Amino acid sequence: MAKPIYFYGIHAIDALLKHRPLDGLSLFVQQGRDSDPHVQGIMAEAEANGISIQPTQKDKLTQLCGSPQHQGVVLNARPLGFADEALLDTIAGREQCLLLILDQITDAHNFGACLRTAVAMGVDAVVCPKHHAASLTPTVAKVSVGAAELMPIVSVTNLARTLDHIKNAGVFVFGTALSDAAKPIHAADLTGKTAIIMGSEGEGMRRLTTERCDELVYIPMLGNEHGNLQSLNVSVATGMALYEVNRQRTLAAGQA
Repeated sequence: MAKPIYFYGIHAIDALLKHRPLDGLSLFVQQGRDSDPHVQGIMAEAEANGISIQPTQKDKLTQLCGSPQHQGVVLNARPLGFADEALLDTIAGREQCLLLILDQITDAHNFGACLRTAVAMGVDAVVCPKHHAASLTPTVAKVSVGAAELMPIVSVTNLARTLDHIKNAGVFVFGTALSDAAKPIHAADLTGKTAIIMGSEGEGMRRLTTERCDELVYIPMLGNEHGNLQSLNVSVATGMALYEVNRQRTLAAGQA
């Protein structure tokens, strides 16, 4: 069994206690913060699930979780596990689906921000490679504001093979790239069974990943007197791409 770790942040802990309370072991609450309504709600959840509550000094909380951004609560709990890869068969077999694929996103803050956006934009599952990718750490949970607990995250051994598999199930795979072969994302048809691939900020998508894409797209950017940025932060670009998917689908539904 995986060794328990220390989660921190009000939203991350609240989501954990709501979705997998049996994984919580001990709740540490900053002395003097128990009058905060949000902290009180977390304490009530912990108490209802038999989790011990320990008043703790602020500096001790920082030491436990390794971050001063704990918001007065730290939870010792079992780590979040990745979803079974077989779940992708179920999702890809639906009449409609939306998958977010993160290729070599290694920064925990970017990974967490992408998860937060994915939940907000109705993504069915996030897929990432087993190697060269961020893990489901407490930092990811904190940055995702609890979103890591709300949606399946699938780690796959061979991303290229997984892409072939979902394509065979009728999922159309779009890769984001700054390439002459790419079209503006608003010019692509994103209304069907769709997977959006986001590559790392430095390297972009790997060659084998790019070769599996049905179509390459890019996010148009306007230049000004200061010049034109060549790329966006991956979490920002993810939000813009997923918003375009939802914009097209909402428009298509209104015309149906």
